[in-house]
Amino acid sequence: MAKKQSIFSRIATLTKANINALLDSAEDPQKMLDQMVRDYTNNIAEAEQAVAQTIGDLRMLEQDHAEDVRAAQEWGQKALAASTKADQLRAEGNTADADKFDNLAKVALQRQMSEENEARSAEPTIASQTEVVEKLKTGLNGMKSKLTELKSKRNELVSRAKTAQAQTKVNDALKSIDFMDPTSEVARFEEKIRREEARVKGQQELAASTLDAQFDQLQDLGEQTEVEARLAALKGGSAPRASLESSSAATPSSLENETELSVDYSKGQ
Repeated sequence: MAKKQSIFSRIATLTKANINALLDSAEDPQKMLDQMVRDYTNNIAEAEQAVAQTIGDLRMLEQDHAEDVRAAQEWGQKALAASTKADQLRAEGNTADADKFDNLAKVALQRQMSEENEARSAEPTIASQTEVVEKLKTGLNGMKSKLTELKSKRNELVSRAKTAQAQTKVNDALKSIDFMDPTSEVARFEEKIRREEARVKGQQELAASTLDAQFDQLQDLGEQTEVEARLAALKGGSAPRASLESSSAATPSSLENETELSVDYSKGQ
């Protein structure tokens, strides 16, 4: 029984084990899980042997009990037969032989009682052993279910571990080639082009402002030239000629006034 208890204590420990805690300390989760599956499978095989042995012991007890019951019944029948024969002989007046058969009946009854005691004493053990066997069968079925769950969990965790490893490799690869990332090159080229476009726009704005300034200078120069020309005309004794727009818009009275002004100015000279 000590050996059986040891086996089932190991089984209980494995059943209650936290797989994630074990994986935390494992360098290779897949190897750890595979080892757990193998260990659990071996423990189930040991448990099956222990359960089979217990069932075998129970069957032997049941056979012995059945044999005791059968023997008790046979001794009872022998006692009845001997007692019946004794009664017949006593009825016939053969008391001596009748007493012999009565003695045989007593011996048979004693053997019957002995077999009955054997059978009766075995019944509690059989009942207890039957209960143990049922619990062992239930526990064994539970272990097999746990093994199925463990295998399923193993496949899931191994898949997750491989996925995590693949993601880690991808992330490491991305970090190592980040300086060659084509998207970053495109961004740099785009920024360079934007700066060039901004520079061209600035040059265009600067050129436009410079051209406006030049036209303004030309206009100022034209006005200054007109002033000089009119001053020269005055000094030469002739009236300054009005611009085309002014002459075309002038009235006769204004022309006469201008002529008079010119004559007065000449006299004054």
